[in-house]
Amino acid sequence: MAKESFVVGLDIGTSKIKALILKRNSKGKLELVRIFEEGSLGVRKGTVEEPEKTANVVKDLFLKIAKELDEEFDSIFVNLSGSHLFAKESHGLVSVSRADRKISREDIDRVLDAAQIINLPSNNKIFEVRPKSFSVDERKDIKDPYGLDGVRLEVEVLALGGFSPYILNTEKAAEGTGLEITESVPSPIAVARAVLNEEQKQLGCAVLDIGAGISTMAVFKNSHLIYFSVLPIGSDDITSDIAVGLKISPEMAERIKFEYGACYLKGKDVKRKIDIGEDEPLEFNQKLLVKIISSRVSEIFEETNKEMKKVVPSKSLPSGIVLTGGGAKLDGILKLAKKDFSLYSSLGSFQGPLKAEDNLSLATVYGLALLSVDTLEKRDSGSNIFGWLWGKIKNFLKLFNP
Repeated sequence: MAKESFVVGLDIGTSKIKALILKRNSKGKLELVRIFEEGSLGVRKGTVEEPEKTANVVKDLFLKIAKELDEEFDSIFVNLSGSHLFAKESHGLVSVSRADRKISREDIDRVLDAAQIINLPSNNKIFEVRPKSFSVDERKDIKDPYGLDGVRLEVEVLALGGFSPYILNTEKAAEGTGLEITESVPSPIAVARAVLNEEQKQLGCAVLDIGAGISTMAVFKNSHLIYFSVLPIGSDDITSDIAVGLKISPEMAERIKFEYGACYLKGKDVKRKIDIGEDEPLEFNQKLLVKIISSRVSEIFEETNKEMKKVVPSKSLPSGIVLTGGGAKLDGILKLAKKDFSLYSSLGSFQGPLKAEDNLSLATVYGLALLSVDTLEKRDSGSNIFGWLWGKIKNFLKLFNP
């Protein structure tokens, strides 16, 4: 990454659209420049359904950025989100093409292409494959097969895909930046980049981001992403339950959720009396509020558990589960997580210039900006096999090229 280079992460979320800008200064230190946000439009449960409305918000956001920051951006990463996203394990197999049996870059390209041949429902597309390991003849678990001797080359990958009309909608919405999109990344991967370290991913770890409209989950083992899932339930559902249970507006329910809400009752039950700007103050028992919140949070945890168990037993995740996102700020959520997951549970800790205590709801946008930095630094350093593969694997933009 060149000196004084600026990168942008763009998070198109259910309730907010955020842009986070990082730069590497002349001394080589990574710095947070600014965070910008606008209320989201045209997005439902993480999915861009009305791209024109979303694009207008994005355009306004970047006009504000251009007005306040007289800088040029080298890179912009945007997130893909919504329950239409999926991850599938796949296998590729090809014969080595050269007469001398040396594995070439072309062979690696071909085996990755072969791994993308998956039977999918109509309009579903694979936009990226992430290699987990290669095999050459009988030799398994090879990280870099280039130059090895062999007859048969195989690869195990995690194929990432989604519903192509919704992915196109995200591209249309991001066009409001006026910038070329360098990469589009599923939100769970961006979140993991923001809050997980290499040791956690090596030992085995899950990360759960509780957003406004959706929750996203990713599982890592042996430093590889082995699964991710998007759950169509989030912090807004907790707010809605409070609004119905206490017979108040969603706006007031959101305020009460974070000012008085908790996942566990501390001490004895107390009666709350709050001025809500009406003739009569709002009265409710703390026990009732805790019951409403903990029931919905436990539902999120239950659905997450179901997804995790599809790929790995909980006992094989020594680093446990990391919670982040705006919904993770609820008092007592770690105690409930340890009970429901039977795993070590912790709150996300950001790596780099942004601190987690600033706001856990920034995990996605911060992770996008960090991934942008990673990509530029790989490009500038010449990269290794996985840096090279990053440029070769099918990404978001290739969906739309002939």
